[in-house]
Amino acid sequence: MTFKDKTIVVAGAGGGMGKAVVETLLKENANVVGCDLNIASLEELEGVDRFLGIEGNLLEEEKVKSVFSNAKETFGGIHGLVNAAGIAQSSTPIEQVDLKEWYKLIDINLTMTFLTCREAASYMKEQGGGAIVNIGSVSVTRPRPGLQSYVASKGAVESFTKALALELSDNQINVNLLHPGPSDTNMLGQFAQKGADIEKMKDTVFKDSVPMGRLLEPQDIANSVKFLLSDEASMVTGSVFHVDGGRNI
Repeated sequence: MTFKDKTIVVAGAGGGMGKAVVETLLKENANVVGCDLNIASLEELEGVDRFLGIEGNLLEEEKVKSVFSNAKETFGGIHGLVNAAGIAQSSTPIEQVDLKEWYKLIDINLTMTFLTCREAASYMKEQGGGAIVNIGSVSVTRPRPGLQSYVASKGAVESFTKALALELSDNQINVNLLHPGPSDTNMLGQFAQKGADIEKMKDTVFKDSVPMGRLLEPQDIANSVKFLLSDEASMVTGSVFHVDGGRNI
């Protein structure tokens, strides 16, 4: 498995999963373009000649276009895209969900994925292939009360991924979805009701929901993303990968 001379764009590179993906791909000799509203957590990588960090809002079409054009100008091509950006929903009864919160979840979890995939597709078609990995959530398969808006946004990402995989298959572009289970990142606590003891919930509610008995680490996700981006997965497209310790069963 080699990524030498391959360039991967990672949206949401500043978060726990995104950062793990960036660091893993750099270890595999890939060129990596990491994008986030806040990439402070990646500052230590700024001296790495195979890494380009870009701070900005990927809901802005011009920013998306500039990210991909900079990636091609800097490294000569775009061979992969990972959509790791996303936000959670605090457990909330539907009658208490504000419309602004609904739109925010749809915009960041779904529309941003659409915008980056749309831009990546044009570059990958031109060069004759590529790989896209979108990040969903095990809650699409196993929903829980109070997360209806989040589940809707991630469920739409699943349908979008499958439709895009079919559309781009003739262009040798693989498009797959990865559903993580409860992961030990800052985002996990955002699913709880306001005022909840997050650390206690990690050791009980969240951990106990995973049959294999532990929360996922960001590296667990990064390892699977690496496979889906690799040549070894060249005939894998339109697939939904659960990396959740059995949580989906």
